[in-house]
Amino acid sequence: MEQTKKVISPVAINALSEALTHIYWYKKELRSFLTHTISDATILSKLNWQDYKRDIVSTLVSFLAKHQDTYKNDLLRLMTEVCKIDDYSHLERLDDGKQKAQLAKQTVEALRKQVKGHVEAIEELKKQEERRKATQENTVKVKGVQQKLEEIKSEFFELVGSNDPQGRGFKFEKVIKELFSLFDLDPKASFRIIGEQIDGAFTFENNDFLFEGKWQKELCNIQDLDAFSGKLTRKLDNTLGLFCSINGFSPDAVTNHSTGRRLMILMDGADLMAVLEGRIDLMQLLLRKRRHASQTGNIYMKIQDILLNN
Repeated sequence: MEQTKKVISPVAINALSEALTHIYWYKKELRSFLTHTISDATILSKLNWQDYKRDIVSTLVSFLAKHQDTYKNDLLRLMTEVCKIDDYSHLERLDDGKQKAQLAKQTVEALRKQVKGHVEAIEELKKQEERRKATQENTVKVKGVQQKLEEIKSEFFELVGSNDPQGRGFKFEKVIKELFSLFDLDPKASFRIIGEQIDGAFTFENNDFLFEGKWQKELCNIQDLDAFSGKLTRKLDNTLGLFCSINGFSPDAVTNHSTGRRLMILMDGADLMAVLEGRIDLMQLLLRKRRHASQTGNIYMKIQDILLNN
């Protein structure tokens, strides 16, 4: 889901933390609520559930708030679901239950006041999701797009049996640039060929991406990804990377670059074929790969897993 540019205010974040701390007395009940509210439940498994409840909530909300580009929708969903709570009988049954229920009610009411300032953001998220679904359903159905995809696919098939690395490189560059242009990714004129390698740049969801493409028999290894990572670290902090290796990547290369700060996402020939055959549009493919990398750390989500979960 796309995110609105306006971030959730620190006051609202603090109000959410207070409410989550008090609406459930037992951590088991709190965890059940969070599991059914947060889209990526694996986040919860990373929390220390032996810790104090306030610290657990603080760690979770701080993490979501720090990464609002990925988890803003989860924060908004948490806020709206907490605000729906109006039954505190589960607290009233405890020792000093009336005081516990009253405190929970007060913190939820405080959060409701903050949610009023984010109603537009919540509504905009819903509208954006509807627009995205409509775009995904219609893009590959448009006759002009289908026709162009067929042309690009034919050009790509001509390269499969080529034994001329340099000539294949130039034609591969043309295929990539045409594909990126078709999906409005604004490929920059800096695309160039070095042997079997393509270097370039494009824009996706207001983020600058460097692109590197390789067509070689061998799997791309750690050294290949290290070199690309070096290029990314010399750019601005918000610059990300897309590495396309037609024949894939070695497992140790993927593992090595799926830890720490993840600067890139990986794409292979199977991904490219799925786009060219109209089984998924390029925008959706990149979005799913980037979201998966943000949520799980794995920068190499395979196309079969993406299509399986569609």
